[in-house]
Amino acid sequence: MKFIWVVGFALFLGIALFNGAANGAGECGKSSPDNEALKLAPCASAANDASATPTSSCCAQVKKMGQNPSCLCAVMLSNTAKASGIKPEVVMTIPKRCNIADRPVGYQCGGYTLP
Repeated sequence: MKFIWVVGFALFLGIALFNGAANGAGECGKSSPDNEALKLAPCASAANDASATPTSSCCAQVKKMGQNPSCLCAVMLSNTAKASGIKPEVVMTIPKRCNIADRPVGYQCGGYTLP
C-alpha cells in the first residue's frame, strides 16, 4: 500500500513539473492548477473515500484555496487530480466535510456542484 502512495506522489510530481510552465494568469494566478493540486496532498485519503474525515492540514489548504472558488474547482478537476485517480464527486464534498462555513456552496465546477 505504501508503494502505491509513493508511486502516486511521484506521478503527481511528474505531471506538475511537466505542466509547470504556466505563463500568464489563470484560475490560480500565475501558478497552474496542477501545481496547486500538490498542496492538497494531505487530502489524498479524503479525496477517494467519502466517509474519511479530512485531516486538519487538508481542511486548512482547502479553506485557503476555497477563497478563490474557480482555482479550487480547477485544482479538483486538474490533470494531476485525474492522474492520481481521485473521484471528483468525492473530492467536491471535502469543503463540506471540513465544515468550512464560507465554502462556495452551489458553485458549479465542471459537471459537479459543491455541496
